[in-house]
Amino acid sequence: MNRAFVKEPDGDQAETDLPVRSQSKHPNYITTKGLEKQKAYLHELILECSALKISNTLADKNKIKLLNADITYLKQRVESAIPIKVEAQEGEDIRFGATITLVDENNTQYKFTIVGQDEVDTENGLISWVSPLASALIGKQVGDIITWTRPIGALELEIEEFDYRS
Repeated sequence: MNRAFVKEPDGDQAETDLPVRSQSKHPNYITTKGLEKQKAYLHELILECSALKISNTLADKNKIKLLNADITYLKQRVESAIPIKVEAQEGEDIRFGATITLVDENNTQYKFTIVGQDEVDTENGLISWVSPLASALIGKQVGDIITWTRPIGALELEIEEFDYRS
């Protein structure tokens, strides 16, 4: 079959450009520590992409396309970032950057830190400020009861303590 009628690369061409990843509709709040990590990661990607540009293999050309898509996305995130100094947030109620200790009716403790969307790491207790749990926590104080709406069922939690250690 004639290659003109086939949409696949012919073996020595890189795949087409990837679509641009969409940005969040929410303000890009991020901790100052998170922004520094993001900038460092962007720098790593740029260096990796530069190193691959001397190669002429198809695999490296495709890797460059992937890296360029990530670089474009991260540059937009860094440029739109609204850095928040966690220590400046301290007050009598929970705000962005707070680390909160919660307890359920069985005295099971939960610990979360409210961070920017690009910093989320649920395995380490870092939750986005736009998540349902963070939305339930923001503006609350020690002793308040909140309802954590989860896919496996709602859970009532009492706010035991919170601080702004970064």
